[in-house]
Amino acid sequence: MKKVSVILADGFEEVEALTVVDLLRRATIYVDTVSITEEYTVHGSHGINVQTEDLFEEVNFVESDMIVLPGGMPGTTHLDEHAGVRRVVKDFFEEGKKIGAICAAPTILSNLGILKGKRATCYPAMEKEIQGAALTGASVTVDGNIITSRGVGTAIDFALKLIEVLSGKEKAEEIAESIVYEKKK
Repeated sequence: MKKVSVILADGFEEVEALTVVDLLRRATIYVDTVSITEEYTVHGSHGINVQTEDLFEEVNFVESDMIVLPGGMPGTTHLDEHAGVRRVVKDFFEEGKKIGAICAAPTILSNLGILKGKRATCYPAMEKEIQGAALTGASVTVDGNIITSRGVGTAIDFALKLIEVLSGKEKAEEIAESIVYEKKK
């Protein structure tokens, strides 16, 4: 079974994180929610508190096939400032393992130099923070092992693309149909 670690910091964007958790679990992908704080409860940017399964220090990320970084502020800033998160993201990139980042979170990848020469997308107001990438403006962009997305309004597209990358197009279509998702034309 595929395993995904969704890394949460205080101030994360709830819709972006929980849509990924929900849809991947519907696709029978094991999802571990991980707090970078010293508490299992992480506080979303809109006052929704989420109970995680693990603290960052408890996780052996070698066991994960993908990490996902939700956006939101100041959640993205907290993720970017966390030395362990930065190390894990760099390790995943160097090992060719999959990294998903949505909204403001692609700036973390940019700050690590990971997006240089890559195609990517992010929250429009954050585009100026992305260095060296070709910004597509698409709802979701995949370039090699990097999957990026724009924000809350693209969270379902993002989650379905993560499912497709991990479990195939047929599984992603099955989940889309099961939630009565109708992609905009």
